[in-house]
Amino acid sequence: MSRIALIHATPLAVGPVQEAFERLWPQAARMNLLDDSLPSDLVAAGGIGAALRARFGALARYAAQAGADGILFTCSAFGAAIEAAAEQAGVPTLKPNGAMFEEALDACATLGRSGRIGMVSSFAPSVGSMREELEAIARRRGIECSLRVACPPGALEALAQGRVQEHDALVGAAAQELRDSDILMLGQFSMAHLRERIAADTSLPVLSSPDSAVRLLRKSVDPASSLPS
Repeated sequence: MSRIALIHATPLAVGPVQEAFERLWPQAARMNLLDDSLPSDLVAAGGIGAALRARFGALARYAAQAGADGILFTCSAFGAAIEAAAEQAGVPTLKPNGAMFEEALDACATLGRSGRIGMVSSFAPSVGSMREELEAIARRRGIECSLRVACPPGALEALAQGRVQEHDALVGAAAQELRDSDILMLGQFSMAHLRERIAADTSLPVLSSPDSAVRLLRKSVDPASSLPS
């Protein structure tokens, strides 16, 4: 049985990724590591520096030493630190949104024109690094696309305080601003429960980070189990 380490910077990501595993790869054994001081330390530091890179490397090494066959980081604001950690882990290691970006670009590649990608993000500090990552993947693959982002103010705070309906309404309204997109992405794991609702409300295909990440991690770690039966 494959063992997957899930490394979180907020407890809000734990439930959504567990739900995705239950649907898409229930056979995988999961271990969860949480350091919820990371987001505030990122803001205080003003960016990803040597100290944060070292912490992410330590988390990845610990997960590998604990027997993980693969690692998924679930917080979207730490791309550069996760890339550095992946080099030290020795096992497949995914950033939270990379797989979702690949699936969005797959959809754009079928259009015959530049694809219009929309993304809702409830954590504004993550947007810059996510945009850079998507654009880098698009250049590597030779796919033309544009990205528009809507950041609903107060949504993440509402969810953290248990005001789920308020969070969901703010995210849904932000998604409506992006209805002229070809495909929508939900930028944080904590939005994943809204995928089907937003797809129905916007009549657009909608991707969530946990589903895309679990699909790619299963394919990377246990290819035989991801084949159709």
